[in-house]
Amino acid sequence: MPLITLNAVDVGVGGPPLLERAELAIEPGERIALIGRNGAGKSTLLRVLAGELEPDDGAIRRQDGLRVSRLEQEVPAGAAGSVFDVVAGGLGAQGALLAEYHRLAHASPVDTAALAAVQARIEREGAWETERRVGETLERLGLDGEAAFAALSGGLKRRVLLARALVSAPDLLLLDEPTNHLDIAAIDWLEGFLREWRGALVFVTHDRRFLRALATRIVEIDRGQVTSWPGDWENYLRRREERLNAQAQEQARFDKLLAQEEAWIRQGIKARRTRDEGRVRRLKAMRSERAARREQTGNVRMQAAQSSASGRKVIEARDVAFAFADGRPLLRDVSTTVLRGDRIGLVGPNGSGKTTLLRLLLGELAPQSGSVRLGTQLEVAYFDQYRATLREDWNALENVAEGREFVEVGGARKHAIGYLQDFLFTPERARAPIARLSGGERNRLLLAKLFAQPSNLLVMDEPTNDLDVETLELLEELLGDYPGTLLLVSHDRDFLDNVVTSTLVMEGEGRVGEYVGGYSDWLRQRPEPAAPARATRAAPSAPEPAPVPAPAPQRRKLSYKDARELEALPARIEALEAAVAASTEAMHAPGFFQQGADAIARHNTELAAAQAELDEAYRRWEALEG
Repeated sequence: MPLITLNAVDVGVGGPPLLERAELAIEPGERIALIGRNGAGKSTLLRVLAGELEPDDGAIRRQDGLRVSRLEQEVPAGAAGSVFDVVAGGLGAQGALLAEYHRLAHASPVDTAALAAVQARIEREGAWETERRVGETLERLGLDGEAAFAALSGGLKRRVLLARALVSAPDLLLLDEPTNHLDIAAIDWLEGFLREWRGALVFVTHDRRFLRALATRIVEIDRGQVTSWPGDWENYLRRREERLNAQAQEQARFDKLLAQEEAWIRQGIKARRTRDEGRVRRLKAMRSERAARREQTGNVRMQAAQSSASGRKVIEARDVAFAFADGRPLLRDVSTTVLRGDRIGLVGPNGSGKTTLLRLLLGELAPQSGSVRLGTQLEVAYFDQYRATLREDWNALENVAEGREFVEVGGARKHAIGYLQDFLFTPERARAPIARLSGGERNRLLLAKLFAQPSNLLVMDEPTNDLDVETLELLEELLGDYPGTLLLVSHDRDFLDNVVTSTLVMEGEGRVGEYVGGYSDWLRQRPEPAAPARATRAAPSAPEPAPVPAPAPQRRKLSYKDARELEALPARIEALEAAVAASTEAMHAPGFFQQGADAIARHNTELAAAQAELDEAYRRWEALEG
């Protein structure tokens, strides 16, 4: 029996309805990924499922006693106090009573009378069981209940809010962009935790790897329609493309018939004879149907403003060191050279020094030792994850145009309103106060502002937050074709794999490792953790017997086909290793980065394909040898 069922649900907030005749049933244990364009109504649907928003029409049936919890996209304004207080807030009145008890118990001096009164109320209402549940939830998520919530990092705050959502043991958990502001280690932890979660889960995310790891079903909101797609992400993409093609063909046939009927009606009196009144009525109905059609939201059209090329050597850092005020090393002996055309990703936990390293490389911060030299003719454009470069007292148009009527983009002169329409801002939305923009709209606006600025060094700090998947993929394409140099901080693993050509990894204790390729390439290349050293034993009183060798495992008999494949693999591996080595050597040639962007991208694609083929050959060899 479904936990919750939506029947013909309508929800509108002005303009076209966000949900129109929506049908959805959620079964126990399902993990549903909710996807759609920015502004399509994903967060609205989560609020409807949580019972926080009543639909304009339709019916919602919930299982008796259904418990639902929702993790919001942003940190709630009222979340304050200790971690215990925030988590206990997920249990309503009893949680608030426990939070009051803990506040009084830890006050200095202790108000014994008030504490005794609250303790008596807890006894009467049986809330000690609630305290045990809060403690178990904190232990399960590895949280310190006494820590001040306000002092936590963004990632830890998200974990506390997840604990608040889980403490009531919900049957249905709703998560809105749970990976925003989490580092990769925290995302990996969350993936593992949610895979073990026994309740039903509905989540909104832009992280495609996170989605693929968790989703058992995909639900899409498109132009008010809610459509369910069983299976994985690749299956959804394939079937959605088939549906869109079928829709396009059907609409083309409809439009052709409508054009024929419009031509007929213009013939005059012949079209208004009594025997043709039915045809006239059908034409009116077709006009109404065409007027009511909701076109699919267009894609963002991105172009970066052109700039003159920088010098070949963009940044050279030698033995750079930087430490906290208490002397703990944040960066130690960091040396790297950034050349024109490099696309470098920075990876590491929150607080590990990625932003500090960026500021050192850009010359905004002086190293405490070592040196940083910047190349010539640099024009830097900076994407700030906190969107501090957007002026809150200006609207979207003023933020991009800054008083100009036209902007220069891609070698062409564009009207500022037309340029913003490329980023899906209607003229009305472009003139609306910036406070009314959603998180996704603010991110698109920051991208519009960034790409209107001529640059040859692009620095992007978490650009993927709040973007829908379609815009994310278009951004990947633009960065792949960007002729300048890119420094990118991101926790989106697929985005890193698809964009960067090398990775700087914050490895702890101030060390920074440099690796060829993206995130997945780093996982293959990173050194294995050192095995724990064996403790030194005292000299034995008697000699130990010689160890008895374990019997060798019996090797399975290979089929004729597998035996022939195993015989051919060494030569194939040697050829692939030679191809990878030659391709890598070519990248180190002095004139490599003087080629066009297309040639460089093609070379990197071929190198990645050869490396993947080599890895697969090794895996196959190990499997056949075993």
